[in-house]
Amino acid sequence: MIPPETGTLLIAEPFLKDPNFMRTVVLMCRHTPEEGSFGFVLNKYYEKTLDELIPDLDGFDLPVYLGGPVQMDTLHYLHQYPFLLPDAQKVAEDVYWGGDFETLKDLMHNGQVDPLRIKFFLGYSGWGVDQLDGELKEKSWLTVAATPKIVFNTAAEEIWKASLYELGGNYKMMVHFPTDPQFN
Repeated sequence: MIPPETGTLLIAEPFLKDPNFMRTVVLMCRHTPEEGSFGFVLNKYYEKTLDELIPDLDGFDLPVYLGGPVQMDTLHYLHQYPFLLPDAQKVAEDVYWGGDFETLKDLMHNGQVDPLRIKFFLGYSGWGVDQLDGELKEKSWLTVAATPKIVFNTAAEEIWKASLYELGGNYKMMVHFPTDPQFN
């Protein structure tokens, strides 16, 4: 496991009961001792598609993910287009967050954005100063470096398992753990 930092995947331990984070993987987009942490849950779908949320994007029935329980009235996106989207911020190797949304809409309408290279999120996951460190000490999360393959090219229902496989060793066995150890 690695220390949490920008570009880290937080993998919920198998028995985490918090309904917001049970069997989730969160991509850390920022982690600083002074400001706390935030990121996006990569593997929980929202019930509506992008075109249902943004009328300007009619016909783009792309999935939207529940980024987390904070500010559920905000839309965010991860992508692989740093040179096309001004103000995009690097999160991990070939993974970027945000950028100019009007430019993104134009790129989408012009067919310049591959839907497999962008993910949309409603809300985000956030931790106050030292909060995430406390959860890591309680062993609520496992950590591994993010990869574009997990972020963009792994089916949502497989991301938690694929992230555990990235850790290797005994962590691979965790994919078979029940959500409640009483059922074991």
